[in-house]
Amino acid sequence: MIHAYDKVYLEKARTALGRMLDFAVYDLHLDLTEFWKRFLDSDVCKRFEQGDSSLLAGMSGIEMAYAVIGDTSERVQPKPSMDRSEEYWLGWALAYYQWNTGIPFREIFDAEDIMKIKALYSPYHEMDIRHFCDLLDERYLSNRTTKLKQYRQRAGLSQSQLAEESGVPLRTIQQYEQRQKNINMARAEYVIKLAKALYCEPEELLEKVVSSKRV
Repeated sequence: MIHAYDKVYLEKARTALGRMLDFAVYDLHLDLTEFWKRFLDSDVCKRFEQGDSSLLAGMSGIEMAYAVIGDTSERVQPKPSMDRSEEYWLGWALAYYQWNTGIPFREIFDAEDIMKIKALYSPYHEMDIRHFCDLLDERYLSNRTTKLKQYRQRAGLSQSQLAEESGVPLRTIQQYEQRQKNINMARAEYVIKLAKALYCEPEELLEKVVSSKRV
């Protein structure tokens, strides 16, 4: 499978993201949810997801935290810690999941709240990382709105209107949106008709295949 970036940067990325969250919460005393929102909106997030080597190999987690908040004031001296916090594990595990699936962090967190993922620390921090990935796969797929529904809503069409515009049966559209049927396995003519009605390319209606089990 295709990963988000070269595996040579993976362990550094996991350590950096874990240290970034740990430092933000325990040394800068920032709220985890608010800091994570700032991370998602930052250039650091985009560069991290894309495997920017100047960031992954050139910046520590502490430097990343400061880059996220845009701080130019006097720096806080990080407190040494012998233990790995829940926040550190959270970043360490998320970095692996994002690398393994290629799913942008924002899409992951459109489907699941960061505090709920942090709550997985016990017992998942003691398990193989693949168990964590399997669980996130299930949550991501069950909570995430399908591409078909996103484009339909963007076009301002109801399911019935889309069925009328495209010629694709209403029940079939409902099954695609509810994931009772896999649109990736749909008849080509159906996907083409739906795309034409929604003014998008057929491939834009297909779902990202999450396959973190095949590492």
